Amino acid sequence: MSPEELKKLIGAEQTNFRSPIPTQAVSSDEFVPAPQTPKQKEFEQRVKQIGADLAKRQGISRRSFFQSAAGMAAGFVAMNQTFGPMYLVSEAEAATPELANERANALKGQFIMDMHTHFLRDDTRLEFFVRSREAVGKAAWNPALVDKPQTLDDLKFANYFKEIFMDSDTKVALISGSGSEDPRDWFLTNEMKAKARQEVNQKAGSKRMFSHAIFMPGLPNWLEKVQYDYETNQPDSFKGYTVGDNTNKQLASHPWHLDDEKLMYPFYEKLAKWSKTKPSLANVCVHKGLYPPSVTAQFPHLAQYADVRDVAKAAKDWPQLNFVIYHSAFRYTGGTWDLGWNQFEKTGRIDWVTDLAEIPAKYGVKNVYGDLGQIFAQSTIAEPRLCAAMLGQLIQGLGADRVVWGTDAIWTGSPQWQIEALRRLEIPETMQKKYGFKPLGAADGPVKNAIFGDNSARIYGYTKQQRAALNQDWVADAKLAYEAVGEGRTNLRYGYVRADSIQS
Repeated sequence: MSPEELKKLIGAEQTNFRSPIPTQAVSSDEFVPAPQTPKQKEFEQRVKQIGADLAKRQGISRRSFFQSAAGMAAGFVAMNQTFGPMYLVSEAEAATPELANERANALKGQFIMDMHTHFLRDDTRLEFFVRSREAVGKAAWNPALVDKPQTLDDLKFANYFKEIFMDSDTKVALISGSGSEDPRDWFLTNEMKAKARQEVNQKAGSKRMFSHAIFMPGLPNWLEKVQYDYETNQPDSFKGYTVGDNTNKQLASHPWHLDDEKLMYPFYEKLAKWSKTKPSLANVCVHKGLYPPSVTAQFPHLAQYADVRDVAKAAKDWPQLNFVIYHSAFRYTGGTWDLGWNQFEKTGRIDWVTDLAEIPAKYGVKNVYGDLGQIFAQSTIAEPRLCAAMLGQLIQGLGADRVVWGTDAIWTGSPQWQIEALRRLEIPETMQKKYGFKPLGAADGPVKNAIFGDNSARIYGYTKQQRAALNQDWVADAKLAYEAVGEGRTNLRYGYVRADSIQS
């Protein structure tokens, strides 16, 4: 984002109201967050009132109430009252802590693999993240941060671990990242991701973490770097951005297409070879979408690399690989979610999700996957009907066994609210009948279990024995202690929000 755009934003941590569900869009530096919509403003006022009333009835503060299972349920009651009955929740659950806790405890063992998570390096030039943490200390919201210099080393990773593993039902996570033409602007180097993965897994005594290695085709000696990462950092899979430098698009001089035979196929040959001994290296993770009209106007030459025109041929030519399309190529973000819904209402299509979903039927391939990172979070809070439509199309076209869970956390805080949103979301019957969508089913039914973890476990080779080990490792023990004496979920978000959207 430009300096002019940044002037309009503040750190999400600086917002006083800690709703269990975000009341406006939160972004990393990848796109400008949308202003708060009228419906989101309505939701914020409603959830504040519901929370205040129920907290008073229970004799606790509203902030404490929103940290509870009943508080999360209250958030979805407010969502239904604002957007219509999209989420399976009752007012009794919100008003009765025992009922809410019973449901939460019944589901907390659900197997969830979040294969799209982030934190930032301590020497990042994205200083706004550090400055926003300092503001938390100055405001005395967290006494431990008062007058304490902030670094991403002891704040971001530690906080990331807490938000992912202590404050949510996530069992396994993958550390992702973003590269840049300027080495200083990588979210994390491939070495940093590998080190964090190693440290967590050694401490846990189990396989709790996976990590990406970012690859950047076209840069000098990029294939040699891929070989180095494979040998030295031993990534669980590789991830790339077809627009090139997504963080600094003005520097993006090496965009690429998945089906570029000269550039990409030698890379695929390596993956096909390596995956014979490490199956997860068959997963080619690719950032697509998040390219609204405003970005298209600013960087028109990159738009052709952001859509999915190059996916089908690559998938057909390399059936032994899996092409995992991050964000499911959804185009509309940065204030244009309404364009996505309006487009679907008028045409039954959604750029470029529909194009992605149609690839298997059109080209006879079965190795294309859709990741829900960022798009599920943002559409859920902006336009739940669009969220339901995207899920319906992806499941209808790719199959329920080829949609995978990712949250893009920790930008939007602990992913628990996203987990609860998918558990509770159902595609409206009218939409099911009109478009032939199948229901999503129970919170722990076959469709949602597949999305939450079973699909990623299959393509990453995560075994039943590894799952069983999670029940008795160090993280499981730490979480039991945390739940007994910890502060609980903070409901903080991390990243950017629009300053003009903050309500008093």
